Amino acid sequence: MSTERPDDARPPSGETLIEFRDATRVFGRGDRAVTAVDAVSLRVDRGEVFGVIGFSGAGKSTLIRMVNGLERPTSGSVHVLGHEVSALSEGRLARVRSRIGMVFQQFNLFQSRSVFGNVAYPLKIARWHRARRRERVLELLEFVGLSDKADHYPEQLSGGQKQRVGIARALAAEPEILLADEATSALDPSTTAEVLALLRRANEELGITIVAITHEMEVVRSIADRVAVMDRGRIVETGPVYDVFSNPREGAEASFVASALKDRPTPQDVARIRRASPGRLVTVSLKDASAVGSVLGRAEGIGVSFEIVHGGVNTTKDSSYGLLTLAVRGPDGAAEKFIAELSAAGAVREVV
Repeated sequence: MSTERPDDARPPSGETLIEFRDATRVFGRGDRAVTAVDAVSLRVDRGEVFGVIGFSGAGKSTLIRMVNGLERPTSGSVHVLGHEVSALSEGRLARVRSRIGMVFQQFNLFQSRSVFGNVAYPLKIARWHRARRRERVLELLEFVGLSDKADHYPEQLSGGQKQRVGIARALAAEPEILLADEATSALDPSTTAEVLALLRRANEELGITIVAITHEMEVVRSIADRVAVMDRGRIVETGPVYDVFSNPREGAEASFVASALKDRPTPQDVARIRRASPGRLVTVSLKDASAVGSVLGRAEGIGVSFEIVHGGVNTTKDSSYGLLTLAVRGPDGAAEKFIAELSAAGAVREVV
């Protein structure tokens, strides 16, 4: 049996694999209507890892289910692999779905099937030849580090091992897109790191385009290239991970990012810091760490001293960022000059 990809599931030439065009999904009617996804427009390009973050109930799960047609927009459209999935018949939608893998929060493994059987299942449904199916499963078990667990059953595996089986199964039919729905939420931090490293390998070594929805900042920081922040069904911010996290928007729209980062001191923190470390409080961005370091290195010459009293450094897939709050001490004129030099370096976010 041929495993050739169906012609109408191949994307046309071009880089955008997923595109939402003013897509809205409403559940219920009248007074009971709930808008889960509200006029969303965004794109995901070939080869990237795209993260979608937000509080529970923000609409993330509905958004990802619209990619594979499990939910269809009430208005607007969703285009995947060159097809408007929201308008496809079930037969043609099934062909597009065959090019999309899915990793679930709760693993969704067949308890009555071995690890080998779980990974082989989608290939059996796709009617791959038995010999090719076996070859592919063994390749994937080696890729996820479970070659020695082929004959084990899910109840014999740890949570991290179960998720690795889930990833192998999602990759079985050589998809172009992998959807990860809170894939690490049920795992401990150490196991989460292992699973994220595996997803990163799938992207970098296999060229899989990944869409990961999560409420865990570490997931997006570790593997994503770009991120969209969802709030009450809307995309309130989108861009490269570094840009969104290093310079989050002010106000309610940034509530998720700001609350998760916790880099800027709260009013309660400020009161506590003032009791322990008198001085001018200055919050600086480390977006240009070398420029900030240069100014800090001249502090003594300017006639001031400083103490780091809040904040820290975080890392993304490719870089570092963070906010530091300094307690600056010295004569008023010297302190003003020091803060002015930090401002000239584009670092000052707030002076208290």
